[in-house]
Amino acid sequence: MSPPLFWVDHVPDAGDVVRLDGDEGRHAVTVTRVVVGERIILGDGAGHTGLCEVIATEGKSALEARVLETVATGSPEPRVTVVQALPKSERSELAVDLATEAGADEIVPWQSARCVAKWVGPKADKGVAKWRSAAVAAAKQSRRAHIPTIAPLARTSDVRTMASDVVLRGGVVAVLHESATTSLRSLDLAVPEIMLVVGPEGGLDDSEIDDLTAVGATAVMLGPEVLRTSSAAAVALGAIGAMTSRWEVRPRW
Repeated sequence: MSPPLFWVDHVPDAGDVVRLDGDEGRHAVTVTRVVVGERIILGDGAGHTGLCEVIATEGKSALEARVLETVATGSPEPRVTVVQALPKSERSELAVDLATEAGADEIVPWQSARCVAKWVGPKADKGVAKWRSAAVAAAKQSRRAHIPTIAPLARTSDVRTMASDVVLRGGVVAVLHESATTSLRSLDLAVPEIMLVVGPEGGLDDSEIDDLTAVGATAVMLGPEVLRTSSAAAVALGAIGAMTSRWEVRPRW
């Protein structure tokens, strides 16, 4: 099993001694129960990680560790952005958790026409904050070197613009739809970036599909099963990982 990962603002150089305190230090000492002599990974969430050996613990909320070696991990290619229509409240953060564990580089919350959930006013800021916290936790659990970006809430007009830009840059926009006649694996994924569009529980509105396909997106089906909105992105990311070089990037430790 790989060592546990904890977040820091900056990963020191090999040979340096670093102090881990605050919430991360408390989690390491009290929850994970790290002890002297064990190894941990420190990461900044932007691709830099360091393998460390714990040399001292302080009470229940801090430790000191010596950095043994460091590595800078590049982002996998092609880059994948998930545009996720807002799921119902009980599945909202689950969608982010699964997409993060599956490797999404950016997740965009989308107020789609048929979303049951409505993020209005201050609720949008709270929703984005919860998604960011879910992404941080999921990235830690899955030992990711990069924490995915959580974008501000997008409207359909925003998603259309994003899709158009991706296509103009030579990327692929795949709109996941259960009635599509094109399969995901039939797309040419030898591109610099991919945008996955996931609809809500009630499905995508026809006007949304028309809007996106008009700017070059392709409606695709993942497989014979109809997936929940909270798991569709993770399944698509797994398929993309197997069909491209994304899964060739492996953790160092």
